Amino acid sequence: MPLDTAQTGPRPGRLTSHETRQRLEHARNSRLAQLRALDESAPSTDTHLVSAQREAIQRVLTEIDEAFARVEEGTYGTCQGCAKPVPAERLEILPYTRYCVACQGRATA
Repeated sequence: MPLDTAQTGPRPGRLTSHETRQRLEHARNSRLAQLRALDESAPSTDTHLVSAQREAIQRVLTEIDEAFARVEEGTYGTCQGCAKPVPAERLEILPYTRYCVACQGRATA
């Protein structure tokens, strides 16, 4: 979903660039806290499990960085599969997503 950067304020269902950045920062900070918690619990847990969790968190952090780049490029909220707007509800749940639900299903199939 494109961002509304007009001076008149956001339209219903659209996020401002500032709101989008705040959501992405929150997602990033949450993942960084998860990494810290993994580091603190590492001695008492399965090293293979910790490694897999760390890799998954790192992948999400990369996706978050890519979402920040899309905000800067002005393409944030546009599905990279079909070029249609990603529904606001999906962006609320996964602010770093690149795809709408239908295209996500095709990308992982």
